[in-house]
Amino acid sequence: MAIKKYSNKLPQNAVLKQILKRCSSLGKKNDYNNDNDYPVDVPKGHFAVYVGENRSRYIVPISFLTHPEFQSLLRQAEEEFGFDHDMGLTIPCQEVVFQSLTSMIR
Repeated sequence: MAIKKYSNKLPQNAVLKQILKRCSSLGKKNDYNNDNDYPVDVPKGHFAVYVGENRSRYIVPISFLTHPEFQSLLRQAEEEFGFDHDMGLTIPCQEVVFQSLTSMIR
């Protein structure tokens, strides 16, 4: 299953980039690289997500976006929280479940 498109004019990778840019971190503006507005502690090719009741932060590779299991988590996140907010990309599952899933994807 593919991530649904938000606009017929934008390709899927552009939509994903917009989502990641809006939701990549809860960091303050001074923790960002001014060139691209991404958090300085997130390596290129990765993005931050927040998982579980305590909103633990995980840095995951962008390649996860192509995996159906991770796309399912993104759909759940969209349904529960939406993507246009200041909370960061929050995944609505328990940390142990997230860790298990991401260890299978790697």
